[in-house]
Order: sequence, then C-alpha cells, then structure tokens
Amino acid sequence: MALLSIQTIRPGGITPAYAAASATGDKVSLNAPNTFLHVKNGGASSITVTVTTQNNSYKGLTVPDRTVTVPASGEQMIGPLDPSLHADITQQAAIGYSAATSVTVGAFRI
Repeated sequence: MALLSIQTIRPGGITPAYAAASATGDKVSLNAPNTFLHVKNGGASSITVTVTTQNNSYKGLTVPDRTVTVPASGEQMIGPLDPSLHADITQQAAIGYSAATSVTVGAFRI
C-alpha cells in the first residue's frame, strides 16, 4: 500500500498530480477535513473503488464500506472522506481497487 500525497487546492490553482493505483491498495491521511480522491480509469472495463469503513456502527446502524464505480475510460471524484468513519488508528483511510491496471489516483484537500 502506498500513502498518497495530499495536494491542497489553493485560490491560485494547482497542477494536479496523479499516481498509479497500487494493486494492493492505497492509503490517504485524514488528519484534516475535506479530503477527497480523484480516480481516473483508463481501462476498457469499469472498476470499483472501495474506501474501508473503520467505524462501522453509528447510532446502532451498520455503516458499509463506501464503494464507487468508475466507468471504463471515465473518472470519479470521491469524498469528502469522513475521518470518523474511514480513519484507522493512524488517521489514514484504506482504499482498494477491483483492478489497478490503467488506473491513476490523486488525493486533494480544499
């Protein structure tokens, strides 16, 4: 698992950078609010991105993992990620991909 670098979007703008999605999954720090992912799928088939729910109980309700489908040759913005649901004891969220070939991801904060 790779720890994704968070890019802060500033009033003057940024040039976003993307990393290849890791076949074993990635992590992102949730130690500040408003963190989200931008996943680009360059493949010919859709993929599923899963953000693991660490705290899966809220007021007696079971909270499932967050799953988002990214279409073939498409992209999705995912978030903001909620630290109270998705952060592990190191304040990081685990991200999994049903396939990682031709998939890139960036982590952003506003």
